[in-house]
Order: sequence, then structure tokens, then C-alpha cells
Amino acid sequence: MNSYQLFLIFICLVGGLTGCITENDTPGTSLNQNYEISLDLEEARRLASLPMACIDQAFPYKSGHVLADSQDLLLPIEHHPAFYGCFDWHSAVHGHWSLVYLLKEFPELDSSGLIRKKLAENLTAEKLSSELSYFTRNKFNKSFERTYGWAWLLKLQEELLSWDDADARQWASNMQDLAQYISRAYIDYLPKLVYPIRVGEHSNTAFGLSLAYDYAMATSDTALSHSIENNARRFYLNDETCPLNWEPSGYDFLSPCLQELDIMRKVLSDEEFKSWSRAFLPDLQSRSLILEPAEVSDRTDGKLVHLDGLNFSRAWCLYSVDNAYLNELADKHMAFSLGNIIDGNYTGQHWLASFALYAYKCKKR
Repeated sequence: MNSYQLFLIFICLVGGLTGCITENDTPGTSLNQNYEISLDLEEARRLASLPMACIDQAFPYKSGHVLADSQDLLLPIEHHPAFYGCFDWHSAVHGHWSLVYLLKEFPELDSSGLIRKKLAENLTAEKLSSELSYFTRNKFNKSFERTYGWAWLLKLQEELLSWDDADARQWASNMQDLAQYISRAYIDYLPKLVYPIRVGEHSNTAFGLSLAYDYAMATSDTALSHSIENNARRFYLNDETCPLNWEPSGYDFLSPCLQELDIMRKVLSDEEFKSWSRAFLPDLQSRSLILEPAEVSDRTDGKLVHLDGLNFSRAWCLYSVDNAYLNELADKHMAFSLGNIIDGNYTGQHWLASFALYAYKCKKR
């Protein structure tokens, strides 16, 4: 131990600073370094407040809508009577998923009655039928939310179907036609995709496959699971030495390398995955893998705040690999951004809780 390290230890002991920075820490991580990585009732209340505040907030809204004619000039709530809040369609969908997941895990939530009321108002048969018709009545919107929003829609349905609750069974029944449409849309689309989309934002193919595969396996949708297995192998099986050191890009909220790792962990056998992952990320199973949390310079900027989401999505990929060191890295990424979710800026607050919750869910598995 050198004199510099001894000095740091002395300062920590004298000042009682449990979050001291060591020479191995990234500058700027100390603020939330001591955030406990545990989804308890208090944390559930904190995170539930964010989707509760936005799933019925119609504006501001970012639409991915293509106008075919003047009849398409409608307000978002008219196009999307179920998923019109939280700034955009996909965020509304995973906002609903967040609330369903929290109700399942914490039925004692003091806001459970109000959460059920809001879910019941949105997840009606009539409103979800309108959501389904949106995909078919205008040919230009056939690819709407492909595949990011599609994936979250299936994740919401998977959560409802796995919940032994009378309300959930009704909501899942109301959602069934829309979920089946999305499943068929995947099966139709994937063979046409000659090359996977390897970006750190919404269109990332591996992310869309990963969540959809969970749904397919949970619901015994063999047509969808076989399609995902076959196409994931086609896209990724020959990939080697993913350049993780190139990440992140400035607007990433997904890691192209780690999301690919996540889907291949699911579709390959254990032995296949061990062999494939050694070639794909050679440092994965050793403590030599270096991955520091991404820093956000301006959380009022809707693109720059993506990097908080990246910290959570990296965490859920790392938690899913059976490796103690990777779990430590995941905890470090979670700690870096958890304290910043509720900062008064709608640009991050409308979606980051869902990312944190999904990471918590993957940590629990």
C-alpha cells in the first residue's frame, strides 16, 4: 500500500466519509456511491410516483406518427387512448409496466388503489382495440415503434399474464389481440431484416429481441420464440471481440455489446454461450473487464440524459450473467444514477423509473 492510499484511508476514517473516492473510482461517482441497491417499499413508493405522474399527462408529447391525410390530424390521446401520456407511446407503455410490476411486488403500496384506478381507466377493451387499429388503418404506421415499443408492449402483457390477480386477468384479456398482433409483426419483420441494427437507442435489434423472447417463452408462443432464436443466431453467432471500449456514444441508453450478450445468453445453451461469450467479450469472465458508469452533463437535455438510462440497462445485462464481479459492476452503475431519477426534469423523469425497475427485476432473478 503506497502513501497516497494510506492518506485516503486516513481522510475517510477521520471525516467519516463512507463514500470516499479511491484511485479506481471514476470522477463524479461519489455523489450516489452509497445508494443502497435494494427495491424495498420506500424505493417502490419513490419510483411509482414517476409513472403515476405521467401516464395521464398528455403534453408535452413526441409523436412518431406519419400523416397519410388530413384525417390523421388528431391529438395523441385520440390516436392512443390507452398510451397517450409520458411524452411518447413507448414510455407510456413501460410506465404502465412499471406500475403493474410494482403492484405485484408491493401490494401494500399506499397508492395501490389509485394505481389500479388509473390502469383500469386506460387498459379497457375499447381503448386497446383503438390502439390495435392504429397499426392497421394507416399503412405508413405499420412500422410504428418497431421494435422498441413493440418489446415493451409484450413485456407489459407478460407481466399481466404472470400475475394472479382478477384485475390483471381482465387487463391481459383486453390486451391479448394487440399482443398477438405485435407477435405476428415480429415474425413477419425479422426475416426481412438482413442486418441487425447495432445502435444504442430505440431501434437496437438485440434489445427488441430480448424482451420479446421473454414474452414468447412465458406464454409458450413457439412461433415467436423460434423466429427470435433463428434470427438471433443469424445476426450474432459469428460476432467476435465486440468493441466495448467504443461505448458509450453520446446519446446511448442501451449498450450495443451488452444487449447482444443479453439476447444470446437467452437463446444459446449454457455451453454454447460460454464458448460464444469468450470470443465475443474475452474479458467478460475476468476482473479485467473495465466499464465505468456513463456521466451526464445536463439532465435537462432529453438526449444527454439517455446516459442515465444506459447505466441502468448495462446493469440489467450484467446482473443476468452469473458472475460476482459483473454484479459489482452492475451495482456501481445503478448507484451512479439512482439518486438522479427524481430531479424535477420531465426529460428523464418520464422514463427512467422503468429502466431502474427492470434492472432491479434482473438483479432479483
